[in-house]
Order: sequence, then C-alpha cells, then structure tokens
Amino acid sequence: MALAGCAGGKKKPRLAYEERPVELLYNTGANRMDRGQWAQAVNYFQEVERQHPYSEWSRRSILMQAFAHYQANDYPEAIADAERFIQLYPGNAAAAYAHYIKAICYFEQIVDVGRDQAATGQALAALREIVQRYPNTEYASDARLKIDMVNDQLAGKEMTIGRWYLRNGDTLAAIGRFRTVVDRYQTTSHTPEALYRLSESYLTLGLTEEATRNGAVLGHNYPGDVWYSDAYKLLTSRGLRPAVEPAGSRRGFLRVPFRKDKSQTVRPPATAPAAAASDASAQAPAT
Repeated sequence: MALAGCAGGKKKPRLAYEERPVELLYNTGANRMDRGQWAQAVNYFQEVERQHPYSEWSRRSILMQAFAHYQANDYPEAIADAERFIQLYPGNAAAAYAHYIKAICYFEQIVDVGRDQAATGQALAALREIVQRYPNTEYASDARLKIDMVNDQLAGKEMTIGRWYLRNGDTLAAIGRFRTVVDRYQTTSHTPEALYRLSESYLTLGLTEEATRNGAVLGHNYPGDVWYSDAYKLLTSRGLRPAVEPAGSRRGFLRVPFRKDKSQTVRPPATAPAAAASDASAQAPAT
C-alpha cells in the first residue's frame, strides 16, 4: 500500500515501499533532479534514507533533498534538511554545503525594505557563519558577495524609517537611524544620502557645527555625488560652507538589485558513492 506524508495540510504522495538496490534509488532521484522534477527527486532520496539509513548514500541524500526543496521554493523544508545534516554530521566536509543552502534559503526570502526584515537578519547571520567557518571555499566567496547585498538592504530599511521620522518631525529619532547607516553600513550605497540627511537634520535643530561637519565628511568621501551637491547648496544657503567644492553630480554607488537566479546557486558537492557515477542511465547532477 502506498504511504502518504502530510505537510502544511496537503498530502504528499510517497513511493510504494519496495526494497530496491540503493544505487537504483539514488540514481533515479538524481535523474529526476536533472529533469527538474523536484518532488519526485525528494521521494527517491527519502526512500534511500528509509531503506538504507546507515549508508553513505543516505548521508548524501539529505543534501540532495535540501537542494531539491530549495529549487522547488520550499524554503522551510530545505532549511530543515540542511539543519538535520548539520546536526547529524557536523564534522563532515559536506557540512559547509548544508550551511550554504540554509543561508541561501534565508537570502531568497528577503523582502523589500518597507516590510519586516526578519529573513534579512537570519540571512546575514547564516552568511557570516559560512565565511567564518569555511573562509577558503566557494561557498564563502559567494557568501561575501551576498553579505554586501544584505547590508545594503538593512541600510535601506534604516533609511526608510529615518525618512519617516524626519517627515513627521521626530528629528532626534531620524538622526539615530541615519547615524546607524554611517556607523554600521558605511560601505553601502546609502551612506551619501545618510550623511546628507544628517546635515539636514542638524540644521533643523540649529546645530550648525554638526551639520557642517557631516557635510564636510560627505564632500571628502563623495565629492562627485549628487547628495553632496544638494548638501553644499543647503549649507551655503545658510551661510555655511563645507571644506570641499562639489566636483560634479553623479552617484557614489549604484545599488545592486536582488536577483534570485537559482541557476547561479552552487550545487551539491560531488561526493556521491562511486557506484552512482557508473550508472549511465541516471547520473547525479554535476557541480
């Protein structure tokens, strides 16, 4: 009799139990992955675990399930698979990949700056863990690029809140948000605007020395940025003058949009048992 699992209120059909060679189960699952049949691939890899729980094939199948769930946009299941592998095999060389797929799942759940950024914080923590644990791997190289994007997202959230405070007359609260961007996210694309907003906010409070100082920092680091041109005009209109003349009107940085292109994600490491590679009818996916 076919077995059925239940997840999220929906029945998920599973393979009918029939004892089969582990090589056949594993390679059929790999073949389904190559075809993009993610749910079927998961079924076969789960069957490998069920029928051959203490084998190298079983260990490898957990990672393959994580990747298949990720490709199907089933992020909670992919994260659960990755965490299960980390708990069971923390010292295994493939644990680096489990950490990576977990971080990517959080990364792809990041939403626009106008909404809650819980996934953004989780993504940043997971990406940093990869860089710290596995600094010389391809996973760390990809994580470093994504950390920059995540920081830009978090800075954008601070700017959104800061602007709202400024529009509503809560200048001190706005200054706190803009200062966070300058102090914590100073390499992001939002820093020039944050410095401009600080000058603007301090002028509102009558703190001309602080306003001029932030304008000077903006001019020194971003002399050709349009935000500095605006700051220069604002300060000189009040009889103040930062130290640097504006050098033009261009942006200091260009924001990098989030791209969720799964084809660019690093695939599971090629550590399947040798017998899998010898089956010409169903090869495991290449790295």
